[in-house]
Amino acid sequence: MHAVRNIRLCTKDCLCLFVCPTGATNTETGQIDATKCLDGCHACVDACTSHAISLIPDTYPPQQKKSIEVIDTLSTLSKNKIQQERIALNIASISNDPIIIQLAKAVSKSNHLMAEDLLRESGFMLPQSQNVQDFLQDLLDSNKSSDFPNEDVKKLIRLLGK
Repeated sequence: MHAVRNIRLCTKDCLCLFVCPTGATNTETGQIDATKCLDGCHACVDACTSHAISLIPDTYPPQQKKSIEVIDTLSTLSKNKIQQERIALNIASISNDPIIIQLAKAVSKSNHLMAEDLLRESGFMLPQSQNVQDFLQDLLDSNKSSDFPNEDVKKLIRLLGK
């Protein structure tokens, strides 16, 4: 197991820097070097006042087989959530009422998260799964924005492919 930091939760109290025996934590980049992290140490996890650091396994169990019925149901549910997300975004884009816009954006975000959760909890979004690699490749192929982290996604695809 090794430590990871949720940057959104990190308050930069930096206690993790002082307790890490190997210097694996880096608050400037928000990263924790998994190669330096001691298996089972969790000193940084215990010291983090914002609960931004947690432990994750180095390896995951193999993906479980799913019956056709489960796959079809999950596919239908996730497609519905994605459709509801798009409808809510459309409502937000055409409305002039700030309350409706705020509500529609919240509904959109909620549906997005539910679709992700459906796929992840069913085992289809495990980091080592082909589904994740296909998803990342699709992001890479479809995002032409200058602020999209192309090189990081390419590196992640290479790392997951090992």
